[in-house]
Amino acid sequence: MQPEPASPALTEDRPHIGAAGRPDPEALSANLEELVTTTGRVRDAIESVVAGRSALADVTLAVLLAEGHLLLEDVPGVGKTTLAKALARSIDCHVGRIQFTPDLLPSDLTGVNIFRTATHDFEFRPGPVFNNIVIGDEINRASPKTQSALLECMEEGQTTVDGTTYTLPRPFLVVATQNPVEMEGTYPLPEAQRDRFMARLTVGYPDNDAEMLMLDRQEAATPLAHLEPVTTGATIRRFAEVVKVVHAAPAVKQYVLDLVGATRVHDGLRLGASPRASLQLLRASKALAAMSGREHVLPDDVQSLARPVLSHRLILSTESRLAGTSAEQLVDAIVQRVPVPASAGRR
Repeated sequence: MQPEPASPALTEDRPHIGAAGRPDPEALSANLEELVTTTGRVRDAIESVVAGRSALADVTLAVLLAEGHLLLEDVPGVGKTTLAKALARSIDCHVGRIQFTPDLLPSDLTGVNIFRTATHDFEFRPGPVFNNIVIGDEINRASPKTQSALLECMEEGQTTVDGTTYTLPRPFLVVATQNPVEMEGTYPLPEAQRDRFMARLTVGYPDNDAEMLMLDRQEAATPLAHLEPVTTGATIRRFAEVVKVVHAAPAVKQYVLDLVGATRVHDGLRLGASPRASLQLLRASKALAAMSGREHVLPDDVQSLARPVLSHRLILSTESRLAGTSAEQLVDAIVQRVPVPASAGRR
């Protein structure tokens, strides 16, 4: 499918919005019920392939519904790419995969114009970013120049090639995997690109029961090959609009600002979280609330997402690094220290 140049966005069909431009309570409730059922099916599909990863699946789905991007980081062989593939196969949409290597060029991601002698004109050949779900495998094995080619795509949902800007499809989710930076042949992601990822997850080793279940399931064949879609890209796009009208009380918004603000004055951090982090933490919290069937955000939603949304944006001070303190530990300490708002319920 040939992409079209970017044009002003059109108003989408949002059945949960009433004639006055405000959420229709009955329609919103029905859409939330459908959202809970559908995300439950996607979660089950992911867990049928990646056992014992329910918490990872929940954060992954929240990032998808909040229209963010996900970074999976851990040592090789723990299921990072499998998790990304399981999500992609659970949704009937266009999926692209990029294997990042040191010789990968930016045009290999975004596409290139090819001159056709028959027509004496240039034809645009879209790259793998022109898909709904883009799996970027081992992103930190590519050069910083190629890594940065994703910046415009991830932040603005568009890409520019030879002066022409093309709109990317919706939903648009980048699920990137990377090995720890101390692994041979890796380049650390620039701070600007890390900030574009809504959340970072560390997969970790499975427990004994989960690993035994993996051995049983994959002894003869991989369950990924038999995974069938349980929803469509159009449904996910509609659910993303539902998530946007989930209510966040002023007290909850202030709680988000208090958590993010605490990272900027912490003695153990050289650089705290950006204003983009505040916005993405709130959006992800709305998605998590919707997945629970609620029309409003609770502080619990914010707390459960603080670590994956904030930790990869922080730069530790020299003292923290020498002491062996991790960014995740500092985020946990901040969550424990910042007071929870007393009134943060319904409208």
